[in-house]
Amino acid sequence: MGTRRRAASDVALTVWGVVVFAFLFAPIIVVVISSFNSGRLLVAWQGFSLEPFAALVSKPAIRDSVIVSLQTGAISAVVASLLGMLAGIALARRPGRWAAWFIGLLLLVSVTPEIVDAVALLPWLVFLGQDLGMPVFSDGIVRLVIGHSLFSTAVVSYIVRARLIGLDARLEEASADLYAPPARTFLRITLPLVAPAVLAGALLSFTLSLDNTVIAAFVQVSGSTPWPVYVLSALRSGLRPEIAAVSTIMLILSLGALAVVWLVLRRSGDASNQIARTLAGG
Repeated sequence: MGTRRRAASDVALTVWGVVVFAFLFAPIIVVVISSFNSGRLLVAWQGFSLEPFAALVSKPAIRDSVIVSLQTGAISAVVASLLGMLAGIALARRPGRWAAWFIGLLLLVSVTPEIVDAVALLPWLVFLGQDLGMPVFSDGIVRLVIGHSLFSTAVVSYIVRARLIGLDARLEEASADLYAPPARTFLRITLPLVAPAVLAGALLSFTLSLDNTVIAAFVQVSGSTPWPVYVLSALRSGLRPEIAAVSTIMLILSLGALAVVWLVLRRSGDASNQIARTLAGG
């Protein structure tokens, strides 16, 4: 009798899980299907067509916004990877009293709402660009990269730290014992060890940048409108199928990046457990 009850309970949980996931992913499926709509608006299906995907090439506004998003994502990934790699190595190999405070700062960056970051960044960038006369901070791409790199740098730091904590530090000590200078030890030993974590962090940073809407809406300037902000502005005139088509392409890019991250972390041993400990402040 108990076995039957457990079996029925397992079936009920499975069915409930399928219903929940179907409810959560139904809007995404609707957007993908709507991207093949030949009508003028998403709400009115008029037939199957691949024409909405051609808007990525034929409409300059859409093309430019996608290019801005891709440029920002790529640069943000590089910046976050470099800064996060250095921070993660320092946390893993040079722990001390400062490490707890620094991890606290990283956690603060991670949990701060995006709207708070956006409201803080806008006057700061305006002050640097206009009041102090630093034109580089008035550039749209630079502003977007700064805004998008904040959270991504913390994520890369977590991943790199988790990767190094799971590896024996004596590998680097052996290189020093063989009279290798610090730069060579870093290039020959440390960098190859953290390369999978840095790659995973870079891809995650790229994905997070593509999805960032709140900060982008605040710090972007005329002529450098990223794709999420363009979609928000398109709501005034109604969502068109080309919006869904380009969103589908961006979704595929994001899922592809996340798939590569999953493969990299899967080959990194118990890195996922170490990442969880790092996020908990351990």
